[in-house]
Amino acid sequence: MEENNLQCSSVVDSNFEEVPRETAIQFKPPLYRQRYQFVKNLVDQHEPKKVADLGCGDTSLLRLLKVNPCIELLVGVDINEDKLRWRGDSLAPFMGDFLKPRDLNLTITLYHGSVVERDSRLLGFDLITCIELIEHLDSGDLARFPEVVFGYLSPSMIVISTPNSEFNPLFPSVTLRDSDHKFEWTRMEFQTWALYVANRYDYSVEFTGVGEPPAGAENVGYCTQIGIFHKNGGKATEACVSEQHDQHVYKARQGLTMLPRLVLIFHPQAVLLPHLPKMLRLQVFTTSYPSLQQERFFKLVLVNEVSQQVESLRVSHLPRRKEQDGERGDKPKDIGGSKAPVPCFGPVFTEVEKAKIENSPKPFCVGDKFFVPLQRLLAYPRLNRLCANEEMMRSVIADSIPLSSDGSAVVADLCNYFDEQFEF
Repeated sequence: MEENNLQCSSVVDSNFEEVPRETAIQFKPPLYRQRYQFVKNLVDQHEPKKVADLGCGDTSLLRLLKVNPCIELLVGVDINEDKLRWRGDSLAPFMGDFLKPRDLNLTITLYHGSVVERDSRLLGFDLITCIELIEHLDSGDLARFPEVVFGYLSPSMIVISTPNSEFNPLFPSVTLRDSDHKFEWTRMEFQTWALYVANRYDYSVEFTGVGEPPAGAENVGYCTQIGIFHKNGGKATEACVSEQHDQHVYKARQGLTMLPRLVLIFHPQAVLLPHLPKMLRLQVFTTSYPSLQQERFFKLVLVNEVSQQVESLRVSHLPRRKEQDGERGDKPKDIGGSKAPVPCFGPVFTEVEKAKIENSPKPFCVGDKFFVPLQRLLAYPRLNRLCANEEMMRSVIADSIPLSSDGSAVVADLCNYFDEQFEF
């Protein structure tokens, strides 16, 4: 590795000039979006639960990944605290997230600190991404980077992207692409480093990239080169928490965890471990998303779904009931130009789902009351996905929706004021 270190140092310590902003090559989509989409496609394929982005910058990648239903913990780390604080609110839940909660819990946390410092809260992750990060590290940090990320954190998968310097001659000047870049590697340099690191820390690695070269310049390769590292054995290493690890477990400032969630969203709090001899990572933002795993949101969604389905069945049953009983009588008055409601397009069921619904107990009327058996409701896919059985549904909705005396059906008025304003 001594020879490899010498090679890396010579690249790191070289002096280059920054490329002008104007470039002759335009990427569609923009190159940064191609990089983020590449990561998102990997997440869609491998479905990691715990994902961390080192050098997360303006949190653009985190905002793209937070919509993935498989992710339950999303962490961003960056050395620029001001940028993290300003961008934190963009990761908070929107109103739509409360109206339609996720299936699984999601917590998003941003930390301020160096990516080459050990922190036990990043142990056991499924995926760690380092997008356009390593070229910003000086030679000392670059040497420590594999020890921390591959050796200590040891996630199941690591994605590293970095500029391909062989592509640079296609730009107006053969120089570094950013004034903060300490180096830019050729494909051979990056692959030599990556293969050594993978071998040392028991990973396999494959190489690809984004940013296709123009016709006639295919030999330079992708504009951004990417290494995908997989831990041999597939599982993230759950390192034993030693005393050294314990000192990195942060303690929230007293009273912080008792604050309402919305306060955390709009007023991100900072948490600093006072007993650490050296500041490693400062928590600058954290938020949790509503999900069906949380009792209050699960109940809200289930009650809403049951109410909508019962109302749909009641409205569709009403015309048939009137025809059967001969109660159509005189047409109701046209109040304010009201017209009969136009049926909405409902969900499309498969043949198997249709059969299941048809074979379930049918709604029925007793006097002016409309009854929908819980077994009927459970036959509908959306409700069946929410509830495993009749008992579970009954226990959740009992104090919010009227039930029959034996608890086997939802009860609703067959007719209401609004029905009288329309002709069915």
